[in-house]
Amino acid sequence: MSNENSHPSVTEIFEQCVGCKWTLHVLSQIRQGVKRPGQLERTADGLTTKVLNERLVKLVRFGITEKNSFPEVPPRVEYSLTPFGLRFVEILDQVSQLQEEFDREATPTN
Repeated sequence: MSNENSHPSVTEIFEQCVGCKWTLHVLSQIRQGVKRPGQLERTADGLTTKVLNERLVKLVRFGITEKNSFPEVPPRVEYSLTPFGLRFVEILDQVSQLQEEFDREATPTN
């Protein structure tokens, strides 16, 4: 990764996010409007609090999402995509579309 005084490159961010199924799942859910950690955790069997928190911290650190804390009792936290995050998920959409096209072309027609 880049040195500690600079931010990671977009390529490094992409590699770390795409290589993790949970990161992609969390991004998809936030994009669909699921913003609170408890809600996010319930969107997939096997997604643990620990893994979710690791993914959320990484997404905030990369500038893909932002954490919004509300001064309420009990405390409320929500995550949303940043402008960079919105552009980032558009790239993920293009990768998904390319995969669909590739799958169609690779499927033999009778």
